[in-house]
Amino acid sequence: MEPVRFAILGTAKIAHTVGPKIQSAPGSHLVGIASRSAQKAADFAAQYGLEKRYGNYQAALDDPDIDAVYLPLPPSMHSEWTIRAAEAGKHVLCEKPLACHVAEVDQMLAACRQHNVVLLDGVMWYHTARAQKLKQLVDDQQPGTVRQITAAFTFHWDTMPMDNLRMHRDTGGGALLDLGWYCVGAALWLFQDRPVEVFAKANWCNDVDIRMNAFLWFADSRVATIECGFDAVRRRWLEVTGTAATLFCDDFTRPWNAEEPSFRTLNNDGHRTDYVCPDKPQEERMITAFCDLIQQTSVHHPWLTLSRETQLVCDALDRSARESRVVKLETEGT
Repeated sequence: MEPVRFAILGTAKIAHTVGPKIQSAPGSHLVGIASRSAQKAADFAAQYGLEKRYGNYQAALDDPDIDAVYLPLPPSMHSEWTIRAAEAGKHVLCEKPLACHVAEVDQMLAACRQHNVVLLDGVMWYHTARAQKLKQLVDDQQPGTVRQITAAFTFHWDTMPMDNLRMHRDTGGGALLDLGWYCVGAALWLFQDRPVEVFAKANWCNDVDIRMNAFLWFADSRVATIECGFDAVRRRWLEVTGTAATLFCDDFTRPWNAEEPSFRTLNNDGHRTDYVCPDKPQEERMITAFCDLIQQTSVHHPWLTLSRETQLVCDALDRSARESRVVKLETEGT
């Protein structure tokens, strides 16, 4: 198979992390960088030895030498540029959250399917060997019947940076979409289900949630609790609690030790089992998964279903926190 030829739309910080992995992942080739700033595009291209630089995003989409684009743009721009890319016949690896609202996600999905291009959101950890091992243990009922999933993703700002896009609702800001997206997605993926109802409380600044705590109630007496925020020490915890054991990972979105990602289980007798899952960098694993989907022309893959469900639940959590009430997902058109 010929390598998938990529362009990146935008020079955000995350592009400097993912870009080199596009270069190193088998089956992919980073061709160019697009920016609304000619200088930023030139600097990025020089830093990574890229063949092409584009003075605007559309120019990359118009290039017949590009097969796929990576979008590290603000969430408020994801829908527009995913749809434009689909119309240009380009596959799209889009940073999380996939969009600001589920209605935008539906428009993105429709455009990509209409033009037969692959869309994948940029949650990396799902594609790692560690995540797959954890999921296998849950599916095999190693912890027994799972009753509770607890996830927390936080980091600490001493002062809220009002010039940061995370602090503005119109750009898709807030802790829920930035950090809680991972927590919600983990619960849905491991339960393989949508919650029946949700309740959330948040602390607000500039009309965005800077901290959110939430309950998600699922059928069969299953519960997930999530915490996300910009005002607490860095944590990336995931705990899956069953009737026979608990699975615990204290760095699920990004391993503290990239060489030896791990998690552990603890049973009723206090017996601990450690699982170490050596792997390639998670950015590279995600890019490889994306390229595999492209080679298969898989436009209806399960990750898209999970992305839409995650967006739908995040919409419900935002509504719950803003209206201070329980939101029932089946009865409110979600």
